[in-house]
Amino acid sequence: MFPFKNKKAKPKIQTLEEAIRHINSLEDKLEKLEADFKDREEKSKLFFQRFGLIRYSPFNEVGGNQSFSLAMLDENNNGFVLTSMYTKEGNRFFAKLVEKGASKYQLSEEEKEAIKQVKK
Repeated sequence: MFPFKNKKAKPKIQTLEEAIRHINSLEDKLEKLEADFKDREEKSKLFFQRFGLIRYSPFNEVGGNQSFSLAMLDENNNGFVLTSMYTKEGNRFFAKLVEKGASKYQLSEEEKEAIKQVKK
């Protein structure tokens, strides 16, 4: 009676009862998809979503803005700021945790600027 098929080419729905069962099955699948989507949406808040990069020269003897501070934060402004200080003698890296947009470690002006850039 019903001439349509679903995309998986299952047999045609021939009775009203079959149509109702099919609709109920689709509703169940839709509810599961909605719950799965909400779960993934909540989890995605914990992924790094915003990035701020500041390049600079910390010392007068080394030019070219080879040093940088990179802030990586999630939706709740939690994450870290990574700083690379380039000098003639070598390169040093520093990582500082950021919680709710602030750090318990002393931040340089460049690190503060990278975090500020991310929070905009």
